Amino acid sequence: MAMNYDDDLKKRMRRLEGQVRGVLNMMEEEKHCKEVVAQISAIRNAADKAIACIVAKNLEQCILDEKETGGDTSKVVAEAVQLLIKSR
Repeated sequence: MAMNYDDDLKKRMRRLEGQVRGVLNMMEEEKHCKEVVAQISAIRNAADKAIACIVAKNLEQCILDEKETGGDTSKVVAEAVQLLIKSR
């Protein structure tokens, strides 16, 4: 099912894009590796939060859809958990 990505999610991704550009600039400026790694770690954390947000919003919609059709919501939850596990 296609998902409607809201403005908050798009802002998160633009922030991530800016962080990646910032790391590239740090590399061009030959900043210390500890600083670069710290920024990449921040990017990874932000990406993980974006993934969690997307999965949560999608899960909510899928549960509502399953309830409407009388489907098995536990299956939808299991699929969401697997998606989160695969993202790591």
